Amino acid sequence: MSSSLNHKSVKQLVYKMSAEFELCPGRKIGGSNPCFIIAEIGQNHQGDLEIAKKMIRMAKDCGADCAKFQKSEIEHRFTKLALERLYTSPHAWGPTYGAHKHHLEFSHQQYRELQQFANEVGIFFTASGMDEMAVEFLHEINVPFFKVASADTNNIPYLEKTAQKGRPMVISSGMQSMETMRCVYQTIKQHNPNFTFLQCTSAYPLPIEHVNLSLIPEFQKEFPDIPIGYSGHEAGIHVSVAAVALGAKVLERHVTLDKSWKGSDHAASLEPAELAELVKAIRTVEMAMGSPVKQMLPCEASCHSKLGKSVVARKPLKKGETLTLDMLTVKVAEPHGMRPENIFKLVGKKITVDLEGDATITDAMIKG
Repeated sequence: MSSSLNHKSVKQLVYKMSAEFELCPGRKIGGSNPCFIIAEIGQNHQGDLEIAKKMIRMAKDCGADCAKFQKSEIEHRFTKLALERLYTSPHAWGPTYGAHKHHLEFSHQQYRELQQFANEVGIFFTASGMDEMAVEFLHEINVPFFKVASADTNNIPYLEKTAQKGRPMVISSGMQSMETMRCVYQTIKQHNPNFTFLQCTSAYPLPIEHVNLSLIPEFQKEFPDIPIGYSGHEAGIHVSVAAVALGAKVLERHVTLDKSWKGSDHAASLEPAELAELVKAIRTVEMAMGSPVKQMLPCEASCHSKLGKSVVARKPLKKGETLTLDMLTVKVAEPHGMRPENIFKLVGKKITVDLEGDATITDAMIKG
């Protein structure tokens, strides 16, 4: 790299060349790679293994790259009093919060069964490790990457232990400040180069005015050497598509089979038709992003042939005349001649042929 490049130029160049890495076997993120789409099943399976399998297949059928769950070792995640407190929410699956969480938690063997099912279906499988022991289990079953939920993003001991395991990490940023995210970046970077931050606001469902998509380019400027993504909890798909247009390289959305089911996440989740439409829209937008090089494209040739303008003689011109601007004008002409942006370059040049008014002026007619 040239020594004449200053620090700002180098940072801008790194920003444009956003780092890429292999998030899952054979699947890179960042750079020019397609957005990696995570279907967050979470605990929307109602504690039913067969529903969980249906949701994995649904995620695959809709075009998502990964089906993701939430794994807790409940006694390690919650205090005894937290588990014993009464839980009277309409979404409760038991009289206490502990009973509620136990109903929704799959066993280790069930997780292995779900992982095997995802392998058979042909979709990547992982989970958020909601505590350190859950991360140990997910590491044991060889998930391709760890997802860090927003609630653990400022849990520095957890982050250090997770990063040291060497698997790629996808880290949500809900409930955090940029100062905290800088600390998270420095903590993980010491142990693991392969991680990404997701812009996220932890509200379910998320009011549109609090989405803050403007933070995606801010994250890109603040952390130019890692890919940036988006974890959305808003209704509909439009905001998530916009996030990809802004450069999100990973997109996470909660999914459900039925928004009317019991559970607080369902209202902020996408049903199958919405997920399929989201994936289709994202792939369309990615194709539409195209090239940053502005030039006339082959597909424009027909329009240019019909409507493209050229420099023509405003009045009859005699061979040897010195051209002035009032001798020239711009029209749709046949044949095509000099491009309109070059009209001022003709002033002071001599014409080498006699021309009638309205005749096209070409390069070959100009001396010098």
